Amino acid sequence: MIVVYILIGTGVLVAFPFVKKYLNNQKPLEIPPKWHGLLVQKVRFFRELEPTDQQDFLEQVARFLRNVPVNGAMVNVTIEDRLLVASSAVIPLFGFRGWEYGYLNEVILYPSAFDQNFNFENPTEMIIGMVGSGVMEGKMILSKPALHIGFDNSQDKQNVGIHEFIHLYDKEDGVIDGVPVSFMNDEHIMPWIDLVRIEMSKIHSGESAIRGYGGLNGKEFFAVAGEYFFERPHLLQKNHPELYEMLSMFFNQKMTDRLLLKEEKIAPLGRNSPCPCGSGEKYKRCCLGK
Repeated sequence: MIVVYILIGTGVLVAFPFVKKYLNNQKPLEIPPKWHGLLVQKVRFFRELEPTDQQDFLEQVARFLRNVPVNGAMVNVTIEDRLLVASSAVIPLFGFRGWEYGYLNEVILYPSAFDQNFNFENPTEMIIGMVGSGVMEGKMILSKPALHIGFDNSQDKQNVGIHEFIHLYDKEDGVIDGVPVSFMNDEHIMPWIDLVRIEMSKIHSGESAIRGYGGLNGKEFFAVAGEYFFERPHLLQKNHPELYEMLSMFFNQKMTDRLLLKEEKIAPLGRNSPCPCGSGEKYKRCCLGK
């Protein structure tokens, strides 16, 4: 696999181990007109882009869907499902041009949450997203209901699709560890590790606005903080300014310059609503409590 180094606008020397696939794949892209309307309706990130950037986003979505199949396990896969998966992939690396993930060859949608053994009928755990390893290397599994709720509610700082693709972003250096060294230079590694340690300590002591799951380990902190960055950037900048600046550098995006400051009028998912992961539990007792 070829590795190409590019100096981006933030001054970071970035390694792209996935450029070869993109450079060898220059066939014309097919973008059905209805995609634009579906993305405007479902994806706030896309809706807030300038027209020229929307076209770029559409092209990246089309390229992703041409190269990565989205299949269903006991669930029908619609064009809306495929667009949401592709949007989840495009958003974390939209600040870079000419990318493709180097460790992905299929996304599988499940009808509900599942466990480590990939059971979704009476699962022993309630997992809603996973980047595969071992025999599942190159695969990503997402709960279809959770994928949709991640985009339906853009105010809860959670989006399982974006979360799992941030893990893949992290994996571009070969390991998911919460330190995306492919997208940072040496001088930023230790400050990032120190910042993560401080922020995780705040989570553990109940002094953080970051979701508790981010306190599990460094890799989950990075993915959870990334969800926060893309869903509620203004709030993240207010509550965690140093973290916001670091993530802006890693993703090469200034989200507060793009998204409108006004809060969108989105009907929130109630605490007593059925959990979108399909567990049958109330939202407050299931995914909200994670």
